[in-house]
Amino acid sequence: QVQLVESGGGSVQAGGSLRLSCENAHSSVCMGWFRQAPGKEREGVATIGRDGLTRYADSVKGRFTISRDSAKDTLYLQMNSLKPEDTGTYYCAATSNRACLWEVLAPGPYNYWGQGTQVTVSS
Repeated sequence: QVQLVESGGGSVQAGGSLRLSCENAHSSVCMGWFRQAPGKEREGVATIGRDGLTRYADSVKGRFTISRDSAKDTLYLQMNSLKPEDTGTYYCAATSNRACLWEVLAPGPYNYWGQGTQVTVSS
């Protein structure tokens, strides 16, 4: 059983930065960050494959960077130039389901989830 633990959320003003961390991020076929705003469906933000290939939602390209430290079993999400629309609960996820390779940024193939960390961006 994989237990993912997120940290690093908080409240910032627009234009600010935050770095999210996800512990116990053991190597999986895919790992990723997802977010959910109140009243909205969970959406993919960024994913990274075992080969290091990264994918980003169009809304965060150029602002967010996903990375991992295999030695520390930790996944990161560096978020810069934050906007109010980035507000939501951010979840770390992992999966051994290879469907993640073609269902890019879709939460469906992911079977391990963290508890979530809140990110609030004020204007």
